[in-house]
Amino acid sequence: MDISVIIPVYNEENNISMLHERLRSVLDQLTNRYELIFVNDGSKDNSMPMIKALSKRHPEIKYIDLSRNFGHQVAVTAGLDKSCGDTVVIIDADLQDPPELIIDMYQKMKEGFQVVYAKRKRRQGESIFKLWTAKVFYRLLSRITSISIPVDTGDFRIMDKRIVQILREMPEKNKYLRGQISWIGFNQTYVEYERQQRNSGETGYTFRKMLRFALDGITGFSDLPLKIVTYFGFLVSIFAFLIMLYALYSRYIIEDYEPGWASLMIVILFIGGIQMIAVGIIGEYLSRMNNNIRNRPLYIIRDSNL
Repeated sequence: MDISVIIPVYNEENNISMLHERLRSVLDQLTNRYELIFVNDGSKDNSMPMIKALSKRHPEIKYIDLSRNFGHQVAVTAGLDKSCGDTVVIIDADLQDPPELIIDMYQKMKEGFQVVYAKRKRRQGESIFKLWTAKVFYRLLSRITSISIPVDTGDFRIMDKRIVQILREMPEKNKYLRGQISWIGFNQTYVEYERQQRNSGETGYTFRKMLRFALDGITGFSDLPLKIVTYFGFLVSIFAFLIMLYALYSRYIIEDYEPGWASLMIVILFIGGIQMIAVGIIGEYLSRMNNNIRNRPLYIIRDSNL
């Protein structure tokens, strides 16, 4: 198999047929040995019946039907685990990422690169809030991690099978694939494009999922939050020590003080708040350690033709 295309699907019944046609048109120009792996991530619409119907008419279509919604990154991982192509493409089913760009990315691979990712010049059809938060997150992540994670990129990329094999050997449960791929290294480059708005339907990435995704990225590739807690703990301790010296000075030296409930409560609440933040950050890391220790299956397959 020359090319495997991984397509995570969540409620994309209105996009599947068009995506399939555009992918076939593109891949037929590159090779006649390819497979399209649709990974149904617990869709509640007719996505899975449509994929099965297409697979009966087109032998290149493979499918993996997960038992429930495990999340985008896990769905992509399931597809990577089952792929067998010499090169592997990851693309979403919403048609925001143009399949036609695969041709340029594939040509870049032929120049000796192991990873070619699509870098967005502009994102159409998205709110100002989402654009701003995405911009802040990617630039913050690039600054606090020890590896270079490219900004303004998603999971749309093409990879050599050696990269895929290494990804299969990475056991963490909280997946952040674009960070893992950057961590692996090798020769990587990009192709720029303008991201279109969704062809149909609504995004499955709610604010809650976006926040969880951001936490996975930060806690998976940076220990800076833990260091910040440590430094801030020292800062608060120094501040509290100075306040204590001032209180003793006021009480016993100049004898100019007003005992009050307000100041006491402010100090208690301030220190208590810092402690809660510290416990929360540490808890995020412990939660991820706990997930890996339990070693449950990353996903469960209900049905597949692979």
